[in-house]
Amino acid sequence: MRPLDWRVMTLTLGTFGVITYVLYVAYGLLVPGTWHPAPVLERLLPGFSWLSYTTFVLGLVEAFIYGAYAGALFSVLRNAFLKVFTRAEERRTPLSRAA
Repeated sequence: MRPLDWRVMTLTLGTFGVITYVLYVAYGLLVPGTWHPAPVLERLLPGFSWLSYTTFVLGLVEAFIYGAYAGALFSVLRNAFLKVFTRAEERRTPLSRAA
């Protein structure tokens, strides 16, 4: 298996977070108040309050940062564990390479 490029994962999950956030806000604009997602967004995104231009942009930035953090951390951890388990596998079967 090949290691993951942390830059690709960071941008991928950052963009995923932004798209999810925009869809969530659009959902909030379409549904009635009893199903409104504003309380969830206000708890998850510091400084966010429903809905003004500045808090919408703040939410976009925070969603990207959270996604980028998850992507960077995931790829670094995955690559580290991949390296550990690949080395362990190589030590376990030295004769299979010679054949």
